[in-house]
Amino acid sequence: MIYIIDHKDSFTHNVVHQFSRFDKVECDNFNDINETKLKKSNVLVFSPGPGAPKDYPLTSRIYKKYKGKKKIIGICLGFQQILYCEKGKIIEQNKIYHGFQSKIKTTNKSLLFKKDQKFTVGRYHSLKLKEPFIAKNFEITMRCAISNVAMAIENNNEKIYGFQFHPESFLTENGNLLIKKILSA
Repeated sequence: MIYIIDHKDSFTHNVVHQFSRFDKVECDNFNDINETKLKKSNVLVFSPGPGAPKDYPLTSRIYKKYKGKKKIIGICLGFQQILYCEKGKIIEQNKIYHGFQSKIKTTNKSLLFKKDQKFTVGRYHSLKLKEPFIAKNFEITMRCAISNVAMAIENNNEKIYGFQFHPESFLTENGNLLIKKILSA
C-alpha cells in the first residue's frame, strides 16, 4: 500500500491518481496522519505543496522515523523536504518555474536511468537545492539541461527518491514510466 501525505496542494489528487495505477493508495492531510495506514504502508509519498520544508515539521519527523524502513518518494515540496531533512539548504531561485516545461537529463550517478537520458518535465517551483549537497548514499541523478539545477535524487541503499518536477503533470512526458521505475526499484 502507498500512503501519500498531502501538503494541501492542488496536484495531490493527480499524484493519487497516478500512483493508484500501481498499487492501493491512501492519502491523508499532513496534519491529520492516520498512524494505522502509515504503519501498514510499504511506500510513503510526500506530495507537492505550498511554502518551504521548514513549514512541515510533522513531515520531517515522519521522514526521520521511516527513513531506511519504507520506500520514500518526494515530489516537488516532498523532494525539498527530503533534502532539508538531510541537511540540504533550500533557497529561492532567480527564476520561478510555475507551469513551465523543461528538458532534464540524467547524470552518470543514476542506477535507475541511463546516463544522459533526456526527459521533458513539468515544473512548478520557486525554490531549489543550494549546492554543493553532500549526504551519505544520496546522489543527484537528474538535472535541468539548461540551468543544471538538481531535478532528482536517488538513495538506492535506503530506497529514497525524489523529483523536483511533477511526474503527474500533463507537461511531463513519460511520468508513469518514471514512477514505475521508482516503485519497482
